Amino acid sequence: MLLPPHGLIGRFLHRRSVARWRAAARAVPATRNGDLEVQVQIARRTMRRLRDFDAAAGAKLALPRPGSTTFPRPAGTDWSWRPKPWRLPCPELGLAPALPKDEITNELVVFHDCKRREIILRQIRNTREIDLSPYGWDLEVFHFDGTYLSLVLEVPPASCEGLRKRHLFQLALNVMRERPTKIHTRLNVKHGPNVEQILLTLPDEEEAAVEFDLAYTQLNEARAERMWVDLMIEDPAMNRITFRDLTMSRYPRAEI
Repeated sequence: MLLPPHGLIGRFLHRRSVARWRAAARAVPATRNGDLEVQVQIARRTMRRLRDFDAAAGAKLALPRPGSTTFPRPAGTDWSWRPKPWRLPCPELGLAPALPKDEITNELVVFHDCKRREIILRQIRNTREIDLSPYGWDLEVFHFDGTYLSLVLEVPPASCEGLRKRHLFQLALNVMRERPTKIHTRLNVKHGPNVEQILLTLPDEEEAAVEFDLAYTQLNEARAERMWVDLMIEDPAMNRITFRDLTMSRYPRAEI
């Protein structure tokens, strides 16, 4: 068991070790060759372990930290969001199988009508240098006999505060597909008894984004109360899709 390096005993042992090697270095001229060879072997083994520790600790510290909300935002952004499942470790790290209406958190729900339970959804830790999100999600589908499969994201109520028809919403994803498949995105905004919907297809690229323009809707700005996003996967059978990051930004349309 390792002692805490910041504890009293840990600091004492560290000082003793440093003092020991400092004394050994000063005593080299007077040390017999046989004893010196043994000390060199011990020092080299210690240095290898220190290099291993330095590499492992450096890799961990370089990862995106849990809770990170760092990501590029369009100019003029007045609201932005990265869902909890991409920011924080989830108590339920995965669903195997993922059943209809299974929830990861209140922000991420799986919807499908597949009778065969061959859908897996699990959280992964992002480790690539280019990753900004601490976590991602793997969706694996084997045989699929249903008619639809979608991930539904419940957007926080703050997205509707001060909402105007001149607003645009950017949905940005880092998504990797094992084989090509279409992913359709739909923004849903509830205002009173009505729901406005905008349907767009995500580009077939790893770094992909779509812009939902509310100007072309019948939105009642005063009654906007709830928003959610559907990610609808077309022909999901025998595929693995990794959503390494997902973010949303709200910003006003540029005045002409």
